Amino acid sequence: MTERDGVDEIREQWAVQRPDLDTEAMAVFGRIYRAARLAGDVQERCYARFGITRADFDVLATLRRAAGPDGLSPGRLTAALMLSTGGTTSRLDRLERAGHLVRVPDPADRRALLVRLTDSGRALVDEAVTAGLAEQQRMLAGLPAARLRRLDDDLRDLLASVERHATESRED
Repeated sequence: MTERDGVDEIREQWAVQRPDLDTEAMAVFGRIYRAARLAGDVQERCYARFGITRADFDVLATLRRAAGPDGLSPGRLTAALMLSTGGTTSRLDRLERAGHLVRVPDPADRRALLVRLTDSGRALVDEAVTAGLAEQQRMLAGLPAARLRRLDDDLRDLLASVERHATESRED
C-alpha cells in the first residue's frame, strides 16, 4: 500500500466537518485530477524541448496517426481534437508558420483544403512522441506490469461510466 497523500488529508478534513458525506468519489477524481495535472506539466516541459506546446503536439500527432498520405480535412481534424473551429485554425496557423504543416487543395473537392504534415513536421512529431512516451513510461515505472494492466482496464471502465453519465446529463 502506498503512503498517505494529500487526498487522504482532504477526506479526513471532510469527515470531521461533514461526517455524513461519502467522499470516495471525491478521492478518486481528486487523484485523477492531480495525476493528470502533474503528468500534463511533465509532458508540457518535454514538448517544450522541441519548441512546441502540448496543444501543438496534439495537432501534429493527430495528423501523424490519423491522416492518410493526402492529409486530413480541417473539419475532421477539429472533430478528432474535440476543439472549436477557431481553436483549430489558430493552432494550424501557428504550425504552418513554423513550417510543420501545410494546407493544400483537396484533389476530390477543389473548394476544400487538406492539412498535411511537412517532412520537418513529421520528423518533429516522431521525435516528440518518442520523448513523450518515454516520460510517461518513467512516471509509471513504479507500478508492476500486472497492476498497470489492471489500472488501464479500471480507467477504461471509469471513462465509459463517466461518458455515459455526461451524455445523460446533457440530455436532461
